[in-house]
Amino acid sequence: MPDRITAAGALPADQGEIDTYLEILEVQRKFSSHTVSNYRRDLQLLLGLAEGLSLKGLTQHQIRRFVSKLHAGGISPRSIARKLSAWRGFYQWLAEKFSLPSNPIDQIRAPRQTKPLPKALSVDDAVQLVATRPAPLPGSPEELATPLCNQAMFELLYSSGLRVSELAGLDFRHIQDGDYESDSWINLQDLEMTVTGKGNKKRIVPVGHAAAGAIAAWLSVREKLVRADQIDGQRALFINQRGTRISARTIQIRLKEHARALELPLKVHPHVLRHSFASHVLQSSGDLRAVQEMLGHASIASTQVYTALDYQHLARIYDATHPRAKKK
Repeated sequence: MPDRITAAGALPADQGEIDTYLEILEVQRKFSSHTVSNYRRDLQLLLGLAEGLSLKGLTQHQIRRFVSKLHAGGISPRSIARKLSAWRGFYQWLAEKFSLPSNPIDQIRAPRQTKPLPKALSVDDAVQLVATRPAPLPGSPEELATPLCNQAMFELLYSSGLRVSELAGLDFRHIQDGDYESDSWINLQDLEMTVTGKGNKKRIVPVGHAAAGAIAAWLSVREKLVRADQIDGQRALFINQRGTRISARTIQIRLKEHARALELPLKVHPHVLRHSFASHVLQSSGDLRAVQEMLGHASIASTQVYTALDYQHLARIYDATHPRAKKK
């Protein structure tokens, strides 16, 4: 066992119980030395917070006060949750050994973790990403078609805020053939798509003129890739060089490589374009309900995160332009 670390003012009995518990974790329960070290650190912190009080006599009220103190000190909710887990296991062992009337960690939860804001491109970066056609590849007509396919996919992701799985699942038109009927398809004439998203929920999504133009250019060469032995590929809007429906993973790889070639400052994946779509539409319109419908969110709460992005955008403009906001 590592050398003992004692908190100032800790009762020797409490320190002894912690050391015994950690030895059980390491020797009997075969916890890794790294995990035991983390438990030791978290339990020593509890000793320090108790400030000489007996651990076996702590109450839920006191534990809540400790948690509040940690949170106010800048400890993240995730770290507090881990500490509570270590404390809870220790008290479960104490309760078995000493028949404690209750476990003071029961019903104690870490503060709610703040959901990280989605990353979004600036308007200029987003437009550059989708408007710049990937460089043509030397070789066969199939390889020459790939840049047109890529640009159409990227334009559509940004134009309509699709999930990558929704993009991959699009048919080039509505198809009903025997037992098969399209779940998602594009209607270029009406500049819209019917998309089946999460929970099998259908929605109508508009298609921008730039995206429609890129798709039309792709459709003019798509037939070169269609193969008679690939039935699903014949239906799919986007297909690869083997004539099969393009996968979500392939879309991710192609987008990442394109963004890297343009040296964009943000690591770009399909969901970044979805976030950018939502943020930019909200910045322009302020219509949260419309953005919710276009994204296919079942709850407005899922869409409200973009109001924070919108506020950040406004705050940057304010800081950059308002005469009383500038630092002297």
